[in-house]
Amino acid sequence: MSSSSILIRNGTVVNEDFIQKADVLIKNGIIIAVEQNIEKVDEDVEVIDATDRLIIPGGIDPHTHMQMPFMGQVAVDDFYTGTRAAVAGGTTMIIDFVAPSKNNSLIEAYHLWRSWADPKVVCDYGLSMCVTWWSDKVAEEMTKLVTPEYGINSFKFFLAYKHALMVDDGEFYQGLQHCSKIRALARVHAENGHIIEEKQKELLACGVRGPEGHTQSRPEEIEAEAVNRACCLADQANCPLYVVHVMSKGAADEIAKARMNGQVVFGEPIAAGLALDGRIYYDKDWETAARYIMSPPLSRKEETKFELMKMLARIISATTHHHNLDTNVYEGMEVHGVPEITISRGVVVWRDGKLYIEKGSGRFIPLSPDCDYVFGTINKKTEAKKPISVQRDI
Repeated sequence: MSSSSILIRNGTVVNEDFIQKADVLIKNGIIIAVEQNIEKVDEDVEVIDATDRLIIPGGIDPHTHMQMPFMGQVAVDDFYTGTRAAVAGGTTMIIDFVAPSKNNSLIEAYHLWRSWADPKVVCDYGLSMCVTWWSDKVAEEMTKLVTPEYGINSFKFFLAYKHALMVDDGEFYQGLQHCSKIRALARVHAENGHIIEEKQKELLACGVRGPEGHTQSRPEEIEAEAVNRACCLADQANCPLYVVHVMSKGAADEIAKARMNGQVVFGEPIAAGLALDGRIYYDKDWETAARYIMSPPLSRKEETKFELMKMLARIISATTHHHNLDTNVYEGMEVHGVPEITISRGVVVWRDGKLYIEKGSGRFIPLSPDCDYVFGTINKKTEAKKPISVQRDI
């Protein structure tokens, strides 16, 4: 397991731009060759036979919440159990969200998250920063956080969770403007916290107090409205936007419309939204229904589910997902394939259902701002969006 070199033979390499039969040679944690019929370079090389197997780059999960405290609770997975589950699924890097409470320092929260993560992670990780309030101090700290010393290149804003994490439209717009200025990607949780609060009051007055009330307080039209609003404000600020956990067709349509109009907008689906639907919230068993609570909620329309899961052909069970829960919302579903071996930083960390990792073996990866893929179009639009002043004789 600790060889300095790994030679993967006879597999099918699947990259972003090509698929081919090839061998892969890894030395000192670096892929140095992808070609056919690579000869064994030295005796200290571990040979892995990948016949009839796919060789895929390790996944990057851009949206995790490890041991995050929120509304009196703490996420059940810490940075050890969460990253352990990641490598079991072929993910070799996560990007976790730092979430300072309102009026708290972003930089202090950054150091707190690093102190939690560094001793525990078993795969590489980066951080994204949540902005839960706005002031000149927040703007100053954001400017510091995008430097190499801190390695933050994205900031997340909440249009939900009123009285907890939510910013108002004015604060959100100022945050978007500052993200554009410091060349950082803005991310948004797009709901309408004000309307959700009013809907919750209506439902409670009608005696609706179970998990079914969660989805009824968050109609899909409200998610679509919030996505539309976020896209409009990002366009006015000339800022790239990443909409997290898009759960409804209406919200996805708003993103598609913005992209067709030339905006730099990205939409993030999640596995639950592609495989499940919100009818489960009406299950007679309270605990069963409550397991599926998320915001925005699963769509109640069965057709919203992406059809990919229909093609999968292996049973998922709580015994195989390797994180810190004894239940799995995908229990009993079938998947087409699972990782047999995961290699991280040139070391086999997962093989045939067994983990070969130690706490703290991962590392923090600083993320750089001003990504050309994101800001290339923004640069072109900046000149066109300059304010126009008309000189008039008085």
